[in-house]
Amino acid sequence: MFKSPIKQTEYLNGPDQIIPTDCIKTWEPSGVTKLKIGDQGPSAHTPVSVPTLLKKAAEKYPNTNALCVKRGGEWRYTTYSEYYEQVRIAAKGFIKLGLEPNHGVCILGFNSPEWFIADLAAIFAGGFAAGIYTTNSPEACEHCARNCEAQIFVVEDQKQLEKVLKIRGRLPTLHTIIQYSGKPTVEGVLSWENVMDLGKEQPDKALENRLRRIAVNKCCTLIYTSGTTGLPKGVMLSHDNITWNAHANCINGDFHAGRETLVSYLPLSHVAAQMADIYVTMYSGASCYFAMPDALKGSLGQTLKEVKPTRFLGVPRVWEKIYEKMMEVGRKTTGVKKSIATWAKSLGLETNMRKQRQDFSKPFGYSVANAIVFKKIKGVLGLDRCELFLSGAAPIAPEIVKYFHSLDIPLTEIYGMSESSGPHTIGLEKAFKLGSCGRTVPGCYTKLENPDKEGNGEVCMGGRHISMGYMKMEEKTHEAIDDEGWLHSGDIGRLDGDGFLFITGRIKEIIITAGGENIAPVLIEDNLKAELPCLSNSMLIGDKRKFLSVLLTLKDVLAGPDANIMRSIQDGIDRANKLAPSNAQRIQKWTILPKDFSLPGGELGPTMKLKRPVVSQKYCETIERFYEI
Repeated sequence: MFKSPIKQTEYLNGPDQIIPTDCIKTWEPSGVTKLKIGDQGPSAHTPVSVPTLLKKAAEKYPNTNALCVKRGGEWRYTTYSEYYEQVRIAAKGFIKLGLEPNHGVCILGFNSPEWFIADLAAIFAGGFAAGIYTTNSPEACEHCARNCEAQIFVVEDQKQLEKVLKIRGRLPTLHTIIQYSGKPTVEGVLSWENVMDLGKEQPDKALENRLRRIAVNKCCTLIYTSGTTGLPKGVMLSHDNITWNAHANCINGDFHAGRETLVSYLPLSHVAAQMADIYVTMYSGASCYFAMPDALKGSLGQTLKEVKPTRFLGVPRVWEKIYEKMMEVGRKTTGVKKSIATWAKSLGLETNMRKQRQDFSKPFGYSVANAIVFKKIKGVLGLDRCELFLSGAAPIAPEIVKYFHSLDIPLTEIYGMSESSGPHTIGLEKAFKLGSCGRTVPGCYTKLENPDKEGNGEVCMGGRHISMGYMKMEEKTHEAIDDEGWLHSGDIGRLDGDGFLFITGRIKEIIITAGGENIAPVLIEDNLKAELPCLSNSMLIGDKRKFLSVLLTLKDVLAGPDANIMRSIQDGIDRANKLAPSNAQRIQKWTILPKDFSLPGGELGPTMKLKRPVVSQKYCETIERFYEI
């Protein structure tokens, strides 16, 4: 199953040679019920490479605006024809700068046309595109760059450049740093204009030679996960993984060719953002508008109002922020307006409850409620043209989903992993259930391993979208993907009679914050204990939450608060926070519990393993106080 891209056979008959089917996952496993929603199985899409996908988009939608970015207060547009040409120019620049096949181009910065072009240029040149989270520490950046043997590092600005300069001496393969925003002030660092000018001077021959050596089953992109053991793993995605998944999701989501508009604001180092912003847009000829860098700090709302996207994907925290603002407005509304809003929301909720039962009729009074309430709210949010409202990357609270349903915004969930190239199941307005993450995308397969009597088992995924494995981690690859090609997610779920997947737990102890960050709690807890020997136990809190907090117990329980001890504990937490690879993995609040964890107390099991659900339930009031608005 594990095939290193370094050792793979080179295919010399063109970028889209159809290779043996055992090299692209076209199998249909036995014992799995395939949902018959259209004819979009594995055989319905001829394998293509990423360069060919962009070339076809440029040919089909040459004058459609592909990339739209606001600079100097004005929107600037790049058509698909120009997009394709700029990627080729950048790729020629990368080759001239010494990028060799099967080496990484790391990209560290906020979403922008340059991010997209650098990513695709790396692929065109036969290298690996490798996005890195902007919140990563220099050490986390170093790990990713060493893993993919990065030869080029593309950074946004001085802040991100400083991280790379700090680790440059420890990266033996790195020879070029490019800054795409602002003018570099460090000697030897190239500007984006330098690279594009260099690329324009180069003949096409070297690039065409690289393109001819591309095969659809070769790795082209690395998605770095946070992992559960500390070091990120580089998920290897092939051309076919990516292009097939884009095809399957555009068909399943009824995308309108050449008429879709999306907003790019989620971190492009995340597989969901890459699939939605780069590849689904490319496949469907959509226009991608870039939000401002402070999107998640408040400016996203204004961008949505300007752009009016036709599809919108948000992490739970984005939907929570909208919910909190709407609730605040609701609390200030009184009298007749309050009565009308309450009446309309009851009709909105009823409308979407009916849809879950495949009843698409509207309750009496809906048209009036839609005209005087729903349309206005969607207009204020900038979602009045939106046809698909998605929440992904982490679980979302059902009460928030129900609230949006009451506004006639049929919010649904999407589920997948980096290892599945993004979406594996998706809820659509025509097929969703509250609390589920939708049905399996047609052409993909889901099975539950070792289900219990309630039908809960480990969620396993199969199909052409399943990754090649982890870069330079063959053992980890075999742990994740079995000999039959099934990806074992580590999540516990159940399938109902209609094929909807409900995630009910996780095998591995991993926290997923409201922002979609995956965090291994044991590592942070161990760092705390190392910095604070006085601690007996600690338990990290943060699943589905805005930030991390922690419950602490001391070896010598305090009779009461002591200012010196409290200050020392805060100092220790500050030291532990410096070890965190990103801001999301830093502890913001903490408290000392009155009693230590114990066997009699129920917090510890027979092997002294912490029983997290028991502690969460026992101290639920304490935990909730951390997150009071």
